[in-house]
Amino acid sequence: MNYLAHIYLARHDNAAMLGALLGDFAKANVAGKYAPLIETEILLHRKIDSYTDSHAVTKAALQRFAPGRRRFAGIVLDVFYDHLLAKDWPSYSDVPLQEFVQNFYRTLDTHHHLLPPKLLDIAPRMAEQNWLGSYQDFRSVEFAVNRISQRLSRDGNLLREALLDLEAHHTALTAGFAHFFPELMQFAEAERNRLRQKNTG
Repeated sequence: MNYLAHIYLARHDNAAMLGALLGDFAKANVAGKYAPLIETEILLHRKIDSYTDSHAVTKAALQRFAPGRRRFAGIVLDVFYDHLLAKDWPSYSDVPLQEFVQNFYRTLDTHHHLLPPKLLDIAPRMAEQNWLGSYQDFRSVEFAVNRISQRLSRDGNLLREALLDLEAHHTALTAGFAHFFPELMQFAEAERNRLRQKNTG
């Protein structure tokens, strides 16, 4: 999953949302380096990614990409799932998307002292360009994929070309997300409770 989905799954608390994003930036061993709530969400982030990668819907979705581009399909799919979440946001949240993401940008700013260097570098641009709130528009998927492709040392063109598969199978991939995401929400909540019990047990 990509940034917006991880943050949404931790929407119950600002610090939890921060931890959910830190899962993409924090070092492997986070024991004792953050407050317990943030640490729990970092660990949960990794479990969410593993669950997503092993889910039947994800595996079926990856097979829809051309073989030569399939190794990049997971990146494209993660970004696309953020788009689908943003596009159908009222089905998942009573808080308007723009209000939700602006609150998160403020959380990033308030906790800037906790951010690893890479996240500290991109956080201002994330807020200024409204990366999270812009996902309602499919063009933001294209923009994000192009941005990622520029960081690759090779085969960035294959990553960009994977957008063609995304467009060709848009309907099927959208239907898959509608089936998968509620199951992911249930998994995340159950796993969060398990991690909390483990930490307090």
